[in-house]
Amino acid sequence: MNWLTTRRHFALMVAPALLIYSVYMIYPILYSLYYSFTNFDGVSATAFTGFGNYRQMAHDDAFWTSLRNTGIILGIALFLLIPLGFLLAVLLSGRVRGSGVLRALVFAPAIVAPILVGLIWIFILDPKIGLVNAFLLAIGVPAHPQWIGGPTLSPYSIGFVYLWQQIGFVLTIFYAGLRMLPRDVLEAGSLDGASRWQQLRYIQIPMLRETFGIVTALVVTSVFKVFELVYALTGGGPVHLSEVMVSYMYHITFTTQQYGYGMALAVVVFVVGAIATAATFLGNRSREKQS
Repeated sequence: MNWLTTRRHFALMVAPALLIYSVYMIYPILYSLYYSFTNFDGVSATAFTGFGNYRQMAHDDAFWTSLRNTGIILGIALFLLIPLGFLLAVLLSGRVRGSGVLRALVFAPAIVAPILVGLIWIFILDPKIGLVNAFLLAIGVPAHPQWIGGPTLSPYSIGFVYLWQQIGFVLTIFYAGLRMLPRDVLEAGSLDGASRWQQLRYIQIPMLRETFGIVTALVVTSVFKVFELVYALTGGGPVHLSEVMVSYMYHITFTTQQYGYGMALAVVVFVVGAIATAATFLGNRSREKQS
């Protein structure tokens, strides 16, 4: 009887949160999934088209370009953002004069709206008025690379700007993890003759395995939400060559008003992001079992 009472109380406490979650999360997902199988355009009558939108997506070069660009930004995030964030955290966790000010300066871009970050970097990377090309011209370099707005460098530039904005956030998480490590373990390693590098490799990094997993999961999910940077820096151009998955979905849905196709793109973005996030968690769990 007590079990039934406890179960009923638990259900009553969970019900409001479950209701809100269902209204704002589950219902939109199911709504998008349904309309992804239609030719819904917001005006004319809706007709069921089956997998027509997904077949169209398979032959859509702009979609594959957006997927490739998202992969480029994800690669920059995984192989540059996380290691650099950890390295800076290690450096600033030591006895560095002014480390508090440096941490604040590095973290500052993370609290700026992404659309403003994009506008700032336009004046740095723009091929015609940007500071980078102006500097190259001043030192006698004749080439003027199209950092943004070109056919090849735009996704890499977007990835670099994303790294610049997010590195302070990653640094802060790693810094907190480093400060939480037990001092006695580090002191024992030092007394045993372990060098700074050996302590980092054999003590600190293994003990921060869970922190690395959390940071990786946050970065992966964040990459699949990149939109404002693309919108501000390139607008997805030229001819959709710098689109990422979310920006292309936005263009199809709200610019061309192909809501059915846009919903299909949203479903694919959700599935790809969920798979990447699940793979991250499973990878972290398998490494924890091996250790």
